Amino acid sequence: MGTVEIEAPKIPGEDAGTVNEEELSPIEQVRLTVPVTDDPTQPVWTFRMWVLGVFSCVLLSFLNQFFAYRKEPLVITQITVQVATLPIGRFMAAALPAAKFRVPGFGAREFSLNPGPFNMKEHVLITIFGNVGSGTAYAVGIVTIIIAFYRRSISFFTGWLLVITTQVLGYGWAGLLRKYVVEPAHMWWPSTLVQISLFRTLHERDNEGEDKGHMSRAKFFAIALTCSFLWYLFPGYFFQTLQSISWVCWAFPKSVTAQQLGSGMSGLGLGAVTMDWATIASFLSSPLISPFFAIANVFIGYMSVMYVVIPLFYWGFNVNSAKNFPVISSDLFTAQGQLYNISAIVNQKFELDETQYAKQGRIHLSTMFSLAYGFGFATIASTLSHVAIFYGREIYDRYRASTKGKEDIHTRLMRNYKDIPSWWFYILLSVTMAVSLTLCIFKKEEVQMPYWGLLFAAAIAFFFTLPISIITATTNMTPGLNIITEYIMGIIYPGKPIANVCFKTYGYMSMAQAVSFLGDFKLGHYMKIPPRSMFLVQFIGTIVAGTTNMVVAWWLLHSVDNICHQDKFSNSPWTCPGDHVFFDASVIWGLVGPKRIFGSLGNYSALNWFFLGGLLGPVVVWLLHKAFPSQAWIPLINLPVLFGATNGMPPASSLNYTSWILVGTVFNFFVFRYRKRWWRRYNYILSAALDAGVAFMAVFLYFAVGLENRTVSWWGTTDPEHCDLATCPTARGVVVDGCPPF
Repeated sequence: MGTVEIEAPKIPGEDAGTVNEEELSPIEQVRLTVPVTDDPTQPVWTFRMWVLGVFSCVLLSFLNQFFAYRKEPLVITQITVQVATLPIGRFMAAALPAAKFRVPGFGAREFSLNPGPFNMKEHVLITIFGNVGSGTAYAVGIVTIIIAFYRRSISFFTGWLLVITTQVLGYGWAGLLRKYVVEPAHMWWPSTLVQISLFRTLHERDNEGEDKGHMSRAKFFAIALTCSFLWYLFPGYFFQTLQSISWVCWAFPKSVTAQQLGSGMSGLGLGAVTMDWATIASFLSSPLISPFFAIANVFIGYMSVMYVVIPLFYWGFNVNSAKNFPVISSDLFTAQGQLYNISAIVNQKFELDETQYAKQGRIHLSTMFSLAYGFGFATIASTLSHVAIFYGREIYDRYRASTKGKEDIHTRLMRNYKDIPSWWFYILLSVTMAVSLTLCIFKKEEVQMPYWGLLFAAAIAFFFTLPISIITATTNMTPGLNIITEYIMGIIYPGKPIANVCFKTYGYMSMAQAVSFLGDFKLGHYMKIPPRSMFLVQFIGTIVAGTTNMVVAWWLLHSVDNICHQDKFSNSPWTCPGDHVFFDASVIWGLVGPKRIFGSLGNYSALNWFFLGGLLGPVVVWLLHKAFPSQAWIPLINLPVLFGATNGMPPASSLNYTSWILVGTVFNFFVFRYRKRWWRRYNYILSAALDAGVAFMAVFLYFAVGLENRTVSWWGTTDPEHCDLATCPTARGVVVDGCPPF
C-alpha cells in the first residue's frame, strides 16, 4: 500500500511524518474529522487546566442540580464549558507569569503557572471535567424522595455514599474493557466527532482568511450571553406568562376539552408558544446541538404519539377509564379521579400497608403516563431486535476486528504515553464494592436494599456494559436499563420503595457511567490525551461533581419550604418535575409492585404487549426492506427512536417538545443549509451563550429575590399559563376540586 504525507512532529525513535494507508481509520467520518497528528510535548497537567476544570465541574454541577428542582430544569451541557473556557484559557496564557519554580518533594522537576500558549489538549481535559458535572447524579433522586416526598430521614453521609458509589462503581470494570471498545478503530463512537469538530473549529479556524471581517466568537458569545441574561428577567420573574402562551386557553376559558388540547404544560399544546429559552432547552437539552435527522425522528414519533395515539386512547376509546383523569399528568390517582394518598399506604416499617391499599383501591395513571411506560417497554425491546437485525453482523465483525484487527494511526500514536495499570481499576472496583456492601449491611434501615441486591444489580450492569458499549460505539444508540431493573426488583422484592430505587440506580447508573467513561476515553484517544491524565480527571471530577450535587440538594431540601410541593401552594418554580416521576416510579415498582399494576392484579397488564410489539416491529421493517429493496426510505425507519421520542414525557410537556423541534429545525435545517458559514462559526457558541445567560440570571434571581420571597403579582405572574382546567377529568360524574362538572 502507499503512504499519505501528514504534518506531524518528529517523535524520538520513530518517523511520525508518514502514515501507512493501512493505519488510517476504516471509518470515513473518522478520517474526515479526527487529525492524524500528535505533539506529545504539549503540556496537559497545567495550572490552567486544573483551575478551569475544577471550576467548570463545580459550576455545572451546582447549576444543573439547582435547576433540577425547578419547573423548567435547564441542563447546562459541556458545550458551554467548551466554548466559554477558550477565551478564559487564552487570557490566562497571556496574563499569568511564565516564571518556573520547583516544588519540594518533586526533585529537579520545574513547574510554571504559564507553560506556553493555551493548547487543545488542555481544553479537552477541561471539557471532560465539565462533562462530568454536566448532569445530576441519579442517586440524588433517592435522597430527594425520602426527604421531600416520603417525609422520612436519611443522613447526609449515607446520601453522599450512595451518590459517589453509584457514580464510580462502573468505572472499575469499564477500564478493563477499554481494549475492546476504545482502542479498536472499528469502535468509533460517533458522538465524539461532534466535540472534535468543535475543538478543531475553535482552535484551528479562528485565524483563517475566510473568517476575517466577521465578529469574533468571543465578542459574539459575550453579546449573546448578555442578551440572554437580561431577557430572562421577564419570563423568569416579571412576566412568567411568556413561559407558555396558550391562546386556546385564553379563547376558551371555561372549556376543559379546549384547554386540554391547547395547554402547553398540561395538554397537547396545540398553538402554544414560548418566549423562554429555559422552556425550549430544559428537558431535551439545547436544540441547536442536535442534528436535524435526530430532530426529524423525534418529530415523527412525537406527532404520532401526541396527535394519533393519545386522542384514540383518551377521547376515542376511553382506555382504562382514561377520562376519569387528566390527559397528561405524572400524578397517581384513585379510580374516582382523586389524587392517591401515598402516605396512607406506607407503614412505620417503610413498607406497603396492604390494608390501607385495599381501602383506597388500585393505583391509576393518566393516559400519557401509562403510555410512557408502554412505549418504554417497546423502546427497550425494539432496541435489541433493531440492533440485532440491522447491525448484528456489523457489530460481530467489528468485535472480531477489535481482537484481531491491526492498530490504526490513533492507537499507534497513543503508545507514546504510559498506559493505566490494570490494578488501578481492580482497586477502584474492590474499594467501591466494599463501601457499597458496607452501606447495604450497616445502613439497611435507610437504603432497604439487602447485600444480594447490590451484587445482583452490579452483575446486571457488568453483563450489559460490553454489549451496550459496542452498540453505542457503533450505532450511537444507548439502551437504558432503568425500567428493566426496577421491573425485576419490583417482582422479586416488592413492597420496598427505597430498595427498588437503590437497585435501579446501582444497576442502571453504574452501566451508564461505565459507557460514559469509555466514551470520554475514546475522545481522549482521538485527541491524544495521556490515559493516566484522562483517568484522574474523570475520577476526581466525578467525586467533585457528586459532592457538589449532594451539597446543593441538601441545602435546597432543607431551606426551601414545601420544595417539590410548591405547585399546590403557590406559583413558585420549585416543583421538582423529574423527582415527581422518580417518586411515582418508586411507588409503582417498589412500594406497590409491578404485579399489582402491570400484572393480573392491576389495570395495565395490557401494556406488557408493548414488549412484544417492540420486539417484532423492527422485524416487520426488515421484511419490508427485503420485499421492496428499491425503497430507500424503509431502512431509515428507526423504531427505537420513534418509540422513544416521547420518553421525556412526563415530566417534559408538549410545549417543551414543540418549541424544541421548531427551534432545532430552524437552526439545523434552514440555517445549516442556507447560511452554513454562519452556522459553522456561531451555532454552538449561541447555544452555550443562551444556556449560560439563563442559568446566571436564574441563580441571581434566587439570591436577589427568591430567598426573601419577594414576588411580583399581576395577570402575567399570578397564573403563568392560564390553563387551570387542563388538569381536569372529562368523565361524567367525576368531581374534582377546582374543576367544573362535565
